[in-house]
Amino acid sequence: MKRPHIWIISPASAKANNGNWQSARRWARFLRTRYRVTIAQQWPAPDADGDGDGDGDGDASVRAPAGNPGTSSNPHNPHAPSDLPDLPDLPDLLIALHARRSAASLDAFVQACPQRPTILLLTGTDLYRDIAHDASAQTSLRQAGALVVLQPAGLAELPPALRAKASVIYQSADTLRPASGTRRHLDVCMVGHLREEKDPATFMRAAARVHDARVRLLHIGGALDPALGQLAEATAREQPHYRWLGALPHAATRQRLKRSFLMAITSRMEGGANVIIEAVTSGVPVLASDISGNRGMLGEDYAGYFPPGDDGALAALIERCAADPAFYARLRSQCAARAALFTPAAEQAALLKLVDNLLHTPVTMAASTAAAPH
Repeated sequence: MKRPHIWIISPASAKANNGNWQSARRWARFLRTRYRVTIAQQWPAPDADGDGDGDGDGDASVRAPAGNPGTSSNPHNPHAPSDLPDLPDLPDLLIALHARRSAASLDAFVQACPQRPTILLLTGTDLYRDIAHDASAQTSLRQAGALVVLQPAGLAELPPALRAKASVIYQSADTLRPASGTRRHLDVCMVGHLREEKDPATFMRAAARVHDARVRLLHIGGALDPALGQLAEATAREQPHYRWLGALPHAATRQRLKRSFLMAITSRMEGGANVIIEAVTSGVPVLASDISGNRGMLGEDYAGYFPPGDDGALAALIERCAADPAFYARLRSQCAARAALFTPAAEQAALLKLVDNLLHTPVTMAASTAAAPH
């Protein structure tokens, strides 16, 4: 018997190599133990590199359907809009990452397949920006059959009426053995492409405030914002403590991270940063901006928070960790206590449970076709 087909919409591609793509690829790997899975940047995507039997990543170069939906001409689904291609293998379930950027695909699927389940995985920009102001993101919230947030603090950002259909699924990473031996340098690693939401400028400014000669601030990530790339280049020229390493492959990034003394995350908004998990599962303590998404990952009582944008406070924490072994050990212990939340087995079990339940629960027409008022 043919296994059910799940379609994952990831606006980010493998080339982007960002957190959203890593989430899509990891979920596809988990789901392929039971289902056929396709990853594409939208739905429908007649040229998507679907996985048939579920072996490839299915990243696709895709195109949008033209025109407006009309009366169905698809014999496989009488509810399908007339401009959709003839798709005999319509997905049994659709997973969309990003409420705003996947809104058109989610809407197309709901209109074409109103009785088939959908899941919306909410990102940081969804939770902490778009759903408050963007009509398409708000429509996605209502249309999705199930919502997923990546840490429990995200639930509070949802409209109260929609929280009942939301689940928390922590992301995960394989455990890496921490680096051992004497450290020549105390590397503080920041991982994230240079864009405003990540606030890399705070990390750069902190470099000027660190005085311990052993400390190096290493930034891994491509310059999505050219101005921030220029700032990184200038900072690297002017501040001996700062180095911009540019974009690195994911495996190389994890190896660099596990050899680090600390990991810093300076973001203004995060849905549930996977880099926190990768640090924790490598035995590397985290210094994090004090925002809801980071508290949801590290806990309310974590000792390594600093006010967002406060480079002085970040630099002070770095120097305290370098000078105070007891404080450093406290951070390491607090991170280790969270590690059990971030195992691949736990994430896979939670995801499969959600998907299995949705595939065996009828979708109500009212919920699946809800739309924003015009």
